Amino acid sequence: MKRRSRLVLREVRMARALWGKFTTIALRGLTDLLQANHFSIAAGDLLCLEGRWYVTHTGLLHLALRNRCSGIDVRPVPAFSKPESSKWTFKATVYKSADCKGFVGYGDADPSNVSPLVHGAEMRVAETRAVNRALRKAYGIGICSVEEIGSFAESVPSKKLPSQPANGKNGNNGNYGGPKVRDRLCQLIRQHQLDANLVKSYAVDFCGTKTLREATREQVEGFVAHLGDWAAKDRNALLCQLNSYPRNKEGAA
Repeated sequence: MKRRSRLVLREVRMARALWGKFTTIALRGLTDLLQANHFSIAAGDLLCLEGRWYVTHTGLLHLALRNRCSGIDVRPVPAFSKPESSKWTFKATVYKSADCKGFVGYGDADPSNVSPLVHGAEMRVAETRAVNRALRKAYGIGICSVEEIGSFAESVPSKKLPSQPANGKNGNNGNYGGPKVRDRLCQLIRQHQLDANLVKSYAVDFCGTKTLREATREQVEGFVAHLGDWAAKDRNALLCQLNSYPRNKEGAA
């Protein structure tokens, strides 16, 4: 019990470093999510948008893995899909065990309900949304997943981000958190053979800023720690996350 409490406190400290102070309600909600589902801020399982908590696709996959999910079946729904218009609908069925009848979720995506940043990737967005809804049903996750509401990078007003200057004593001086942090990020990219542009795109989303240069030192350090931990534990899952970004999307510098 003491060990679990220490882990929760560590995650709360990480959340505060990334998003600043929380209301009592938001803090209580975070604590309940961490204790009930063993989510991890450092692993990218949860995000805070405008004072509300959202689970990520990564967090739901981690939850399924911890609970030994038996399988996930995903397939398009032709009747509600129009590829020529980039409109896609998928059906996902999650099987918690070998004898489970399955929990079904549907996800749709088209240019009108996804961020302009991911136009051209509507099929992948729809598939992810379907999987997320099915997983949330299967494991009783009441909060929405961030992928179901579009790009969180555009959903967070700048005034909601930690108020630290981008070019000052506590800022990153346009250097992505400082030379040591930048070098560590480059080292991780080389070590795990990651696509630098996709990593940068993911960093922008993770930090919740329009460009990486606008992120605070704490946000960039949190991302680098998260990236290194995830790459070491499950590189394949990390690659799936990175590949959800269009390859022609340059990370904002």
